[in-house]
Amino acid sequence: MLFVFQVLVVIFLIILLTLFAFRIKREKYFTPLPEHYKELLENVKFYRQLDESGKNHFEKRVEQFLTAVKITGVNAVVEDLDVILIAAGAVIPVYPIADWQYINLHEILLYPGSFNEDFDQEGTDRNIAGMVGTGAMQNIMILTKWQLRQGFINNHDARNTAIHEFVHLIDKMDGTIDGVPEIILERKYVDRWKQLMNTTIEQMRTYGSDINSYGATNTKEFFAVISEYFFEQPEQLKINHPELYEMLVRIYRMG
Repeated sequence: MLFVFQVLVVIFLIILLTLFAFRIKREKYFTPLPEHYKELLENVKFYRQLDESGKNHFEKRVEQFLTAVKITGVNAVVEDLDVILIAAGAVIPVYPIADWQYINLHEILLYPGSFNEDFDQEGTDRNIAGMVGTGAMQNIMILTKWQLRQGFINNHDARNTAIHEFVHLIDKMDGTIDGVPEIILERKYVDRWKQLMNTTIEQMRTYGSDINSYGATNTKEFFAVISEYFFEQPEQLKINHPELYEMLVRIYRMG
């Protein structure tokens, strides 16, 4: 009888410790939803163009994202607008995918401005606006406050740093960041997408393009850059690069 009691006590303690550990984890990866989030979302063009039902769906996705990710300022104050713009950048590329979760992201560090490869925020070699962490920075993203806001405030270009970095995370979900998001791209389109990327990169390097030249660095950067273009200036992309546009409609299930 004593043995049975001891076993029950051990089981109870295991359950208690498990629940306590889960609670700690939930508290660690959490960002409060700003009270006036709907007003702040009006700064996001993608959100403004949705109907009422679509906006409600977008708002729920923003709330879901913030329950799983911590946003920390590093020499920068994280304001409500920053929180909402980061969440919007996360939701936009996966908006039609209802059960999507960024399981490879726990925390976002917000810097005031650009930084270098050593994460220094001072000096003349600071040319990085955003980064998806690896190694010791695994499951961490770095964004810069200035570029984050410009990506949503400036509606006249095809750039959005937040979307760019979240696309890298989507690409990374299959194990490699290579420009081929096999987690969301149907297998029958993989070869066509690879061919289209490589052909376009070669054309960019040879003749130039209206596509941001950083996209010609390699296929992983091309995918992120062309995705910015797709979400920021879809009509322009459709006119200038119809094949790319059609493939991105398939990838992001926007059709």
